[in-house]
Amino acid sequence: MIDDIDARLIELLTEEPRIGVLECSRRLSVARGTVQARLDRLQERGVIRGFGPEVDPAALGYQVTAFVTLEIRQAGGHDAVAKRLAAIPEVIEVHTITGGGDMLCRIVGRGNQDLQRVIDLIVDVEGVRRASTVIALATPVHQRTLPLVRAAART
Repeated sequence: MIDDIDARLIELLTEEPRIGVLECSRRLSVARGTVQARLDRLQERGVIRGFGPEVDPAALGYQVTAFVTLEIRQAGGHDAVAKRLAAIPEVIEVHTITGGGDMLCRIVGRGNQDLQRVIDLIVDVEGVRRASTVIALATPVHQRTLPLVRAAART
């Protein structure tokens, strides 16, 4: 899927997102056109989804992170519920899952009281039957993909 040059390019862009194509080509010792072609290909294939800034919710005042497992009414389906959840700014991630629940949400709040407000909004979403919440105390391993990129380049 990806080779060593792709992996090194992704790693470089992850470490220095504001670096230009010309500087990437210099550091990787490949032609500028090669870097641009690889970037275009990685974007077209969905390997690279964007170049936006990585924002820390805590730096915006959202100090509490929680995970909410939802049971939903199957009649309406996941898509309708997901669309309604997406309208709540503090819902920052939603997954459909297997197991005891139907959906897993990562949410944030400015504190415990604000988190309760967000949970109340979620429970009021049409199609949500039940919610179970756990609060994250710390994040010893942040979301990361570079280890996957390196492993994919080796296979």
